[in-house]
Amino acid sequence: MGEDNRLAAVVALAQGMAAAHTPPESWRAAALGACRALDGSFAALSVWERELGRLRVLVNVGERAPDEEEFPDGEAYPVHQFPEITEFLHERWAGGGGPNAWVETAEGPTAGTPGYFHQRVAALRRRGRGSCVVAPIVLHGRAWGELYVARPVGAPVFGRADADFATVLAAVVAAGIAQTERLEEARRLAYTDSLTGLANRRAVDAHLDEAIDRHRREGVVVSLVVCDVNGLKRVNDSQGHAVGDRLLERFGSVLSLCGAMLPGALAARLGGDEFCLLAVGPPADDVAKAADELCRRAAELELGDGVACGVASTEDPIGPVRSARRLFRLADAAQYRAKAMRADRPVVAGRAGPDDPVIRLADEPSPSAPAERRRFRGRRP
Repeated sequence: MGEDNRLAAVVALAQGMAAAHTPPESWRAAALGACRALDGSFAALSVWERELGRLRVLVNVGERAPDEEEFPDGEAYPVHQFPEITEFLHERWAGGGGPNAWVETAEGPTAGTPGYFHQRVAALRRRGRGSCVVAPIVLHGRAWGELYVARPVGAPVFGRADADFATVLAAVVAAGIAQTERLEEARRLAYTDSLTGLANRRAVDAHLDEAIDRHRREGVVVSLVVCDVNGLKRVNDSQGHAVGDRLLERFGSVLSLCGAMLPGALAARLGGDEFCLLAVGPPADDVAKAADELCRRAAELELGDGVACGVASTEDPIGPVRSARRLFRLADAAQYRAKAMRADRPVVAGRAGPDDPVIRLADEPSPSAPAERRRFRGRRP
């Protein structure tokens, strides 16, 4: 491959990783870009899990063997199986050497690299590959993982120039991974409540809109639990905001624990003393049971005065739910009624008969209806 073609391949790899929206997409773009740049038939990207002492495969692309999944769940190899990596981690890199790539073949190590065989050579033979080039990926000054590209038996064996080019590609991949990690951290912070570690209002907005779209298309059950922690102002005024924050953190843990009763439920803090659970799929009765358990556990907290909890589910007789806004108004009205009644159990919209006061409260356009205290982006009914 000429210099111009190699430069184009590097640019294509970088652009592919930059266009990725998620870490798996970024990993796949890295492996595919490197495979094409090195004229390989197969490529893999793996990460070192230091605490477990193993190399875990993130993605396999190209001509995969029957036992190679594109995004494997459990393909990992103990570090002791790869003496060349052990040397790189503990000798060459630690001693100031560069993260240079190397070549191995199905016939054994290439000239000048004694000891690099064993597992790699056996794997090449077993999968019908003739040679591979392995390039360590260094991120933030530490060995992060490796880029692996192979060619089939009969294809030209990788040479020193290919190994040098793979070293360059690994550096480009490292830069792409660093950018992906920065974006993921920014995304995580944007959708996470900093005090409790739960999802925040923005995350609920997005998930609720998507859930209602699924309900309208597929009829999936969508349920929302909205709750206010009672007694926060009293705690803040009498014991200080640090103690009040501790109450919110502890309630957040209880909410998360009860949310785990509902597969896939999203636990969130909407702001102040207001929290919610969003469940997509579980039956309404299961959601009501989780809300009941939430009330019971909240009443046992040493701080605060329990929780006012309202539930609304598309599976209950609440009328058509065509927008996220309406489901939220129903759950909010149920919570409002629970607080007004000083109820120690959740109020569930639609379960008080055809003249349910919660539904009237949520749908009434007059000033007597409770003002919404949170703004959701859901479309209007």
